[in-house]
This record gives sequence, C-alpha cells and structure tokens, in this order.
Amino acid sequence: MPKLWQSGVILAAASFLAGLVNYAFQGVIGRQLPLDEYGLVNGTLGFVGMFGLPLAAIRQALIHHIAHFRASGDDARLRGLLLGSQRLLLRLTLLGCALALLLIQPLGSFFHLPRNSLVTVALAVVFANLWAEFGNAVCTGMAWFRSLAVIGLGGALIRLATGFAGTRIWIAAEPAVFAGALSLLAFAPLLIWRRQIAPPDCQPIRPSGRELAAYTLACAAFVLGQYAFLQGDLLVAQRHIAGDDLGRYTGAGQLGRALVYLASPLLMVLFQSRSAHRHRGALRDQVGLLLLYAAALAVGALGITCLRGPLAGLIFGRADTGAEQLVGRFTATMVAVGLLQAIGTWALASRWFKLTFLFGTLGAIYWLTLLFAGHDTASLLRTMLWLSGASAVLLSAAWLWSSRKPGLATQAPETH
Repeated sequence: MPKLWQSGVILAAASFLAGLVNYAFQGVIGRQLPLDEYGLVNGTLGFVGMFGLPLAAIRQALIHHIAHFRASGDDARLRGLLLGSQRLLLRLTLLGCALALLLIQPLGSFFHLPRNSLVTVALAVVFANLWAEFGNAVCTGMAWFRSLAVIGLGGALIRLATGFAGTRIWIAAEPAVFAGALSLLAFAPLLIWRRQIAPPDCQPIRPSGRELAAYTLACAAFVLGQYAFLQGDLLVAQRHIAGDDLGRYTGAGQLGRALVYLASPLLMVLFQSRSAHRHRGALRDQVGLLLLYAAALAVGALGITCLRGPLAGLIFGRADTGAEQLVGRFTATMVAVGLLQAIGTWALASRWFKLTFLFGTLGAIYWLTLLFAGHDTASLLRTMLWLSGASAVLLSAAWLWSSRKPGLATQAPETH
C-alpha cells in the first residue's frame, strides 16, 4: 500500500473512532437534555464555527506552502518557515479572539441565541477553536497525520467525558457546548513537540509576498464554500426554527453530516500530498485516494440510510419518526456536499483558482438562498437538496473542463 494511502487510511480510521465517540456524545446529551436544549447545543456549535473562517483560510495557505518546502528537502528553510508561520498564526489567533469578543453579542442576537450565558460559553468555544486551528496547521503541514489522529480521538474523549458530567449537573445547553472548548486540551502534546518543529537557534522566515496573498485569497473562497455547504444550514435553522423542531433537525443533521466528516480526513491527506507533489508520478496515488474517498461516501450513505431509525433512536434514547424521516433527505444532500468538498480541495491544492472561486461563489449563493427561503424544516431541506445537487453538477462540469487544460496548474509556490 503506498505511503499516501497508509496515511489516509490511518487518519480515516482514527477519525471514524473519534466520530463514534462524538456520536456517543450526541447520544448522551440527546438523552440527558430536553429536545429544545439539545437543538440549541448543535445550533450554537454551528454558529461558533463561523468565527474561525478567516484564520482557517490563512491556515490552509500556510499548510500548502509548508507541504511544498517539506517535499523540497530544504530542512533549514522548512523549519524557518514553520517558525515564521507559527508567529504569524499566533498574532492572527489573538486578533481573531479580540474580534470575536466584539462581534459575538450582536451576531448571537441576530441568530437568536436565547441567553447571555449561552453567548458567553459560545465565546469560550470560539477561542478554543481558533487555537485548535493553530495546532491543526502545524500537524497537517508537517504531515504528522498519526499525531493528528491521536489528538482528534483524545479531543473527542475529553468532550464526551466533560459533556456527560456537565449535563448531569446542569440540564441545559451550556455545559454541552462548553465541552467543545475543553477538548482543546488534546493539543497539549504540541507544547512538548515544539522543539522538534523549530529549535531555539532556528531563524524564522516570515511568510509573505504577492503569491502567498493570492493563494490566501483563494483559500478564503475555499473555506467559505466549505463552511456554507457543510454547516451553513445550522445558522439558518438557529434563526428560523425553534423548540423541539430544532432538536429533531440538528439531530438528523448530525447523522447526515457524519457522512462527510468521517470521509474528510482522506481529503486532508490528499490536500497535503497534492500541494507538495503535482507531477505525474504522484497523480496515480492521489486519484486513488480520491476514489477511496468516493467509495467511503457511497458506503457511508448506504449505511446511514438503511440504519437511520436505530441511529436516530440511539441519539434520543427513543424512537423519533420525525427525526428519522429527516435523515434520508440530509444524507442525499451530504452526498452532493461531499462531492463538492472533494473538487474544491483538489482545485485549491492544484492552484486552479478560477475553480476555487467558483466553489466559494456557489457556497455563498447556497447560504444566502437558504437564509431567505428556509423558514421551516421542510423548505430548508428541500432547498438544500436542490441547490447542493445543482452546485455539484456545475462544479463537476467545470472540474472536468479544467482537467483538460494542464496549463491551469501553476508552478510550485515561492515564499519569501
């Protein structure tokens, strides 16, 4: 088995275990919280993800450049770039925390977070997510996929334990949301590995230049599309749906989105590999990894659809035909979303910027349409299915057209 496939399979297997733990977390809070509070948990978590988008764009750009220099074999330059990237990410993380502090109250009011205590807890999770982005950038850029797998599984276990204990003491959404912030503790080993990344005598190289700025702009379009298609509906649901209906919707959404979350580690490995190697010799393994991702989507969709009744019952601790009926529609939507994510990842790593900007534009149109048309569960899911399917067809056609033009793949990046 090629090394690339080994990394993808190892990370996917660990992510599958972490997904089972997160599913257990959903089962714990689904049983210990009233249905409306359960809906608030997942609606709030979808809300906090929005604050990490700017940092995620910069992180993606830095991973791309780190992967290139790691493949070039220039160890001194690589370590200098890593140290410079860490310092840049550190400053941007602190800036992101400050902006979140200013914006979370008005945005929380717009998206109908009902209590100030929930807004405060959401802010803590925003801070934790920003620092987690920092840790993810280091591990992915260095291709430490096994370490990233261990960290992901450890974070899921911490979240499960603290969520269980917290909701036993306080039967509300707040402790379940705050459990996501405590999962940041899984990144503590990075403090121990810091000297392996950049020794004290290493001279930092600040990531800069027009090329990096252009790539960061493309990354902004990518993370916007990625978030809009995968989680944007949670913001719409939090604004337009309330009570038990929100609980059923977000519970069904957890099962549908699991299809993409469990397969996405393969795309993470693909992005790192495609960023580092774009020659014909690496193409076979990369296409093979893409096909493995497609197979994972197909098998996952079939499994979730066939087992939607028992899976929904395990979350809520009882049969809920309302949630069960929603799972099938969610799964169909997430198949299209999974295809969109794969093409967007390939385009960004290959530096096909026109295709990347098309992905971001489609994501923005998708989210805005949901915001204005998704005023109830039925209309929201119907709009999601049609728009995601149409977007997948359009982006696939553009990808096939781009693949016929090898000149679109630009030269390897330069960082000054």
